[in-house]
Amino acid sequence: MLYANQVKAARGLLGWSQEKLSEESGVTLGTVKRMEGSDGKVRGNAANVMGLQAALEKAGVEFIPENGGGFGVRLKKRYE
Repeated sequence: MLYANQVKAARGLLGWSQEKLSEESGVTLGTVKRMEGSDGKVRGNAANVMGLQAALEKAGVEFIPENGGGFGVRLKKRYE
């Protein structure tokens, strides 16, 4: 399950604009804006939702599911 606020927070962690997310995910800018502008769960074509999530995860974002403490996002720890 992916929430609009998670997508916005993930972009913030990465310092990405909506345009950058659009480029990285292959999802049109208008669709990114619509998905982020929704309230609650991201709705739309399954391929677009999965594309957003995949692009953000590839960049290092981890999506934290609702588990009694609330949903969220974080950046993966990078080992050097």
